[in-house]
Amino acid sequence: MAKMNMLQAINNALDLAMAKDDSVVCFGEDVGHFGGVFRATSKLQEKYGKARCFNTPLTEQGIAGFANGMAAQGMKPVAEIQFADYIFPAFDQIVNETAKFRYRSGDEFNVGGLVFRSPYGGGIAGGHYHSQSPEAYFAHTPGLKVVIPRDPYQAKGLLLASIASQDPVIFFEPKKLYRASIGEVPEEYYEIELGKAEVVQQGTDITVLAWGAQMETVQKAVEMAAKDGISCEVIDLRSILPWDADTVAQSVLKTGRLVINHEAPLTGGFAGEIAATIQKMCFLHLESPIERVCGLDTPYPLSLEKEYVADHLKTYEAIKRAINF
Repeated sequence: MAKMNMLQAINNALDLAMAKDDSVVCFGEDVGHFGGVFRATSKLQEKYGKARCFNTPLTEQGIAGFANGMAAQGMKPVAEIQFADYIFPAFDQIVNETAKFRYRSGDEFNVGGLVFRSPYGGGIAGGHYHSQSPEAYFAHTPGLKVVIPRDPYQAKGLLLASIASQDPVIFFEPKKLYRASIGEVPEEYYEIELGKAEVVQQGTDITVLAWGAQMETVQKAVEMAAKDGISCEVIDLRSILPWDADTVAQSVLKTGRLVINHEAPLTGGFAGEIAATIQKMCFLHLESPIERVCGLDTPYPLSLEKEYVADHLKTYEAIKRAINF
């Protein structure tokens, strides 16, 4: 297997998808000859031509509307929103058009095969316009899938599965890990099932759940807890919508405790949905309240980023609270 960072894995996935299916096209701001602001689409225009990898005007609503039209006509557009913070002008198109195409037509037409790629999250000193984690907004919208990978292997397999999906997918990429996360990635085509969580570490005392870049964060906390003799089961949710409640519940039925970590603010964050569901599924087996370790309920700060983030120390403290309850 080849060693790739996350950007290379994403680029490789796009390359393979475009080679496999002529209906796959990539577009967005600066994605053509420039290869995107992070170079995720590097050399794709050179290889497949300007008709299949091209730049758009600086209009997120236009990018989403154009993607909807292409997908409705049978194409498989992979549209890049340059930063997840900029996805909000496209919100109406995604929530009221993309998500509802199949339903409103009685399955006469749809936009399956449409993927919106977008780098999300903090950790790069990007301030409040280049650091947000908006997954919870879209999790409230039936008709979409929301996927977030944690490493290069996951990124490639999940992106290829998203492009092949019969439903529209929002694919949030943890930009903090673009070049920092390096791992072995098969060079051939493969898919990872959407909507399925992964138990990445077995444990008996407490379940620790996260996704995306926060998996690295919780792993540090789990290593600290292990030195205290605490056995943590670690789960990567991978898909926010639909999310794998059964795998999480099965783990919590065993451990009796749950800590959920995400970058987004606490109030209205997806951890609340998980906590409510697991509380109902596992109520008589819980040994302590479900803990949420999240961003603060403020705009994402620049100078106080370290204080704001749901880091490994906050996660470790939450693990200890749950164990000592």
